[in-house]
Parts: sequence; C-alpha cells; structure tokens
Amino acid sequence: MNVLIIENDFVAGGELAEGLKAEGFDVTFVGEGEDPVETARALNPCAVLFDTAFPDNHDFEMCRAMRRSGRTAPILFLSQRHEATDRACGLNAGADDYIARPFQFDELIERLRAHLIHHSISADSSERRKVGQLVLDLRTRQAFYGGVHIRLTQREAELLSILMDNANQAVGRGEIYDQLWGGQGGTSLNVVDVYLGYLRTKFTEITRVGGPFISTVRGRGFMLDMAGYKSAAR
Repeated sequence: MNVLIIENDFVAGGELAEGLKAEGFDVTFVGEGEDPVETARALNPCAVLFDTAFPDNHDFEMCRAMRRSGRTAPILFLSQRHEATDRACGLNAGADDYIARPFQFDELIERLRAHLIHHSISADSSERRKVGQLVLDLRTRQAFYGGVHIRLTQREAELLSILMDNANQAVGRGEIYDQLWGGQGGTSLNVVDVYLGYLRTKFTEITRVGGPFISTVRGRGFMLDMAGYKSAAR
C-alpha cells in the first residue's frame, strides 16, 4: 500500500516516511525538482501527502493537476499554514483533508486510514466487499477493520471475498476449491487448508481487536464468524 509524500524538506519528509513505514505502508518520496504529478500518474499510490508549502500556492496547483489527471486516491495536506483561507484553498483544490502542524502522528494515521476506508467503500462494488465493519478492497488486496488493516496476497484476498460473501455461513472445502483452483492441474483439496492457514495468521490482527474470525465448522467447511471470537467463546 504505497503512500506518496511530497516534501521539499528532506529531513522532515524522511521522518514522516519512517513513521508510515512502521505502520506498514510503503512510501515513495518526491522532493524539490521532481514532478509529483507525473510520479503519481506512474505510481498510482493509495494516498498522497503534501507535507510542504511551495511558493505562490504551487502545491494547490499540483493537487488540482492530480485531480485533473484522474487521480482519485485520498490527498491530505500537512501544513504550517493555519489560516482558514489556506484550509479552504487546499480543500477547493481537491484535497480530502487539511491537517495543521503541529499534529500528533497517531491522529494522522487514524485520519489517513479513515480516508482509505472511505475511498475503498466508494469504489466500484465489484472491487470491494463490506460486511459490518470489515472492508475488503480487491484492487489493493487490503482488508480493513476499525483502525486495523492487513495486506493480503491475491489468492488470500479472493479466499476472504468468498468467506465474506457467505458471512456467518459455512462454505465447503470443495466449493472453495472449485471457485479458486477448479480446472488447475497439480493441486488437491489440501491447498484450501494451506491458504486458510495463511489467511488466519494475518486475520489474527483483526480478531484481536474484536473483529470477526475464521472458524472451522465440523463436517461442513469454514465460516467467517462476524460475532467475533470473544462472543463465540461465551
């Protein structure tokens, strides 16, 4: 999940990049003299952070140019400029949020994730699944629950999609196999258990905060239990 940072202060940008990497994001850094609009076009990042203030409001112009080029990902301004007119200019240029410095890094992360979830929900329904608070973006292979997000492989995302489409209902091993591996030689039903193991390992981050969990229903298959592990244990 790649975040594009636009920053003409290498030190400040580096600190922000390290913080985002620690939260599980991939980061691309664009500094002075580079073309952020072209970088955004080539990279297609999940979000853009303008952590800078260019002369003559050039950062606002770059934001407009990104929107004109078709970029729909969340854009956030992080700025020392606190005036209401500056906020208005940023939002009118197409930004989704304008955060005045100084700010708490935890707040930035939560606001960024909130925008990513909203963007994912707003995407074409064929590319996303939503059951309760659980959101799966099939394009980016990301699953979100509250403030937690996990990154999945293509096959793990497809497997989770099947479980979400049948939430609180058991899905047979054979049905999963037919949907994901049907017609492929060299595989057996055991591949379903292997990939369920991979998915469960990653899903523990969501289950840990009270989210759904993947249960085994004896004789019937597997189920995404939306009640959560703690509720099921009672």
